[in-house]
Amino acid sequence: MDTKGIIMWAGFIWVCLIIIFVSRRTKKQIEEDGIVATGVITRITDEGSPEEIDINVYARYTTEDGEEIEGLISNPSPGLTVGQKVQLKYHPKYILNARLI
Repeated sequence: MDTKGIIMWAGFIWVCLIIIFVSRRTKKQIEEDGIVATGVITRITDEGSPEEIDINVYARYTTEDGEEIEGLISNPSPGLTVGQKVQLKYHPKYILNARLI
């Protein structure tokens, strides 16, 4: 492998590490400082291909400021259905991402 290839792999690894770091920090902030809300599952989409499943679950909830949001559930559990009420937490900085509690 030449120098250019090594630099490209090192850059790729750094980008992956940054994504992991930001994701974990966001999760920790939501768990520690999150605001509890009741939401309703509004849609479940499959963005994957026939060989791959990539399911996204969205819920509509109202923030403490009274803003109605449709956000992505970052830790969906199996068996969720559209119209189902759920308890979740969101962080005011990341209102479009919520976690089930």
